[in-house]
Amino acid sequence: MKKIITSERVPIKMWLGEIEEGALEQAKNLANLPFAFRHVVILPDCHQGYGMPIGGVLATREMVIPNAVGVDIGCGMSAVRTSLTHIDKALIKKIMSGVRSLIPLGFNHHKKPQDEKLMPDLGDEKRIDELPVACNEFESALHQLGTLGGGNHFIEIQKGNDGYIWLMVHSGSRNIGKKVADHYNRLAKTLNEKWATGLSVEKQLAYLPMSTEEGITYWKEMEYCVRFAFANRELMMNRIKEVCQDIFPEPITFDPMINIAHNYAAREIHFSTSVIVHRKGATQAKKGQVGIIPGSQGTRSYIVRGKGNPESFESCSHGAGRVMGRKQAQRQLDLQKEIEFLEKQNIVHSIRSVRDLDEAPSAYKKIEDVMENQKDLVEPLVELTPLAVIKG
Repeated sequence: MKKIITSERVPIKMWLGEIEEGALEQAKNLANLPFAFRHVVILPDCHQGYGMPIGGVLATREMVIPNAVGVDIGCGMSAVRTSLTHIDKALIKKIMSGVRSLIPLGFNHHKKPQDEKLMPDLGDEKRIDELPVACNEFESALHQLGTLGGGNHFIEIQKGNDGYIWLMVHSGSRNIGKKVADHYNRLAKTLNEKWATGLSVEKQLAYLPMSTEEGITYWKEMEYCVRFAFANRELMMNRIKEVCQDIFPEPITFDPMINIAHNYAAREIHFSTSVIVHRKGATQAKKGQVGIIPGSQGTRSYIVRGKGNPESFESCSHGAGRVMGRKQAQRQLDLQKEIEFLEKQNIVHSIRSVRDLDEAPSAYKKIEDVMENQKDLVEPLVELTPLAVIKG
C-alpha cells in the first residue's frame, strides 16, 4: 500500500502514488456512501470510469450498485499453457488467420446461432420472472457466444519464462451484459429519485437494496452474465486450440484453463463481516488463488498467485490501466513510433492506423510499475511475453 486518504467518511487505501483528479473524486464519492464498509480500495491500474474508478474495490452492507460492476459484466481473462516450447512467425500468422476465420471481432457476431448447450442454463420458463433481460436477450446472445468484442479485448499468443507457449483471451458478456447493466442502472436511478436519496444519483452511483425485489433480480441477472462471459471465453479458447491442433503436425496438449473475472459483485466475508464486494476492473486474489494480470499490447502479462491481503479485500489489479483516454491517444500518439516499438520486439500486432492508437502500448501504464506497486497483493508465477496480438 502506498497511501491512505482519511478525509472522507471511510478511508481510501491506495496502491499507487499518484491518481488522476477524476478518479480521486470518484473514490471520494464511494468513501462517502453511507453503506460503504470499512474502506475503499484503489489499485495501481486505477483510472476514471463511470461512477466508480476502474481499478477499484468497494464493499457494502446489503447494497448493490450496477455502476460499481460496470456495463461489461463478468469481463475477465482466460489463459492456457500449451505443450509447445517454440513457434515460428510463419506458423503464428497461420494461427492468427485461422482464429480470425472462427472468432468474430469488434461489433461482429456469428451469422448462425451457436449451440444452446454451450450457453449457461436459463432453467424453466418461469425464469423469465427472475431473469427478464437475459431471457429477452437469449436468442441474440446465441449469435454473440464465442465472439471477442471491441475496445481492449484481445487474443494473444505468448511465450512464458517457464519455457512454454501460452494462449490468452480477454473478453466479457458482450451485449447481454450491457443490456442488464443499463436496465438496472436506470431502474436504480428511478428508485433512488423516488426515495429522495439524491447523493448516489448525482454521483452516478444509484444503488439497489438487496432486501428489494429489484436488487435480488439484478443480482441473478448479473450472475447469469458472469457465467455467460465465462462461456464466451471458454468457447473462444476451445476454437483457438482447435486451430493450433490443425496447424501443428505433432499432437499438442493443453493445461486446464485459468479463468478469472474482473467486473462483478460477490458476497464474501471480510473482517468477520458478510459484505457485498464490488470489483470494477479488479481481480480477486485470495491466498493461493491463481490469477491473470495482462499488460498492454506489446508488453508482458503475468500469471500470479494471490497473497490474500485483507486490506485490499483480497484483490489485485486487472491489468496495466490507462494513462490516457481513447480519443486522446489517437490525437497525441505517434503511429509510426508505436508500430516500430512493436516490430522491434518481433510481435505480430494489430496497429494499422491512427484509430488503432487507442490500444497502443503508450496509452497504458507501465505494467512493471503496476506489479511493483502490488507486491503485497500477488506473487508472479509466470511472466508472459507477447508473440502475436489480435485486438477487437
